[in-house]
Amino acid sequence: MHAIGTLGPVTRGSPGEVSIEGLYRAHGTRLVRMARMFVADRSAAEDLVQEAFIRFHRTRHRLRDPAAAVGYLRSTVLNLARDHNRRGLMSLRHIDAHPVGSMGPDPDDAALLDEEERALLAALGDLSPRQRDCVVLRYYLELSYDEMAATLGLSINSVKTHLKRGMAALRERMEQKR
Repeated sequence: MHAIGTLGPVTRGSPGEVSIEGLYRAHGTRLVRMARMFVADRSAAEDLVQEAFIRFHRTRHRLRDPAAAVGYLRSTVLNLARDHNRRGLMSLRHIDAHPVGSMGPDPDDAALLDEEERALLAALGDLSPRQRDCVVLRYYLELSYDEMAATLGLSINSVKTHLKRGMAALRERMEQKR
């Protein structure tokens, strides 16, 4: 993942230029943390974010509004995580120990999480993909409803519905685990 940071400033060459290095420095870690909420290990999350920056680099010339760059990266990471989980579930469907896409911690993370955090990650993994997306984007990344709708390609009302249902399901699952 560190290869992106070594590219140096890559810009559009216009007054509203987009620096990939600047975007990476400002948002790379947060994007990896977001991806980690959707995939089973840190390495996969880092790879997904790197791929998102590579795709952004290839298509940044089409970006009309430089302020939309972060939203584009968030959407790309989210879509790549979904694809990663779909591929992983198909190829690893017979492995029971720790299926790809489950929200359990990988060995590197296990020591850093307390019991309640592990329970919360497991409960997030039990939500539908849209509910999990909305909960993570709202409460982890603290996005507005407008930003969430743009990232997910949904209406604001759909985002609110998925978020409400996701939070209700999370509360129920967390109460069951107590």
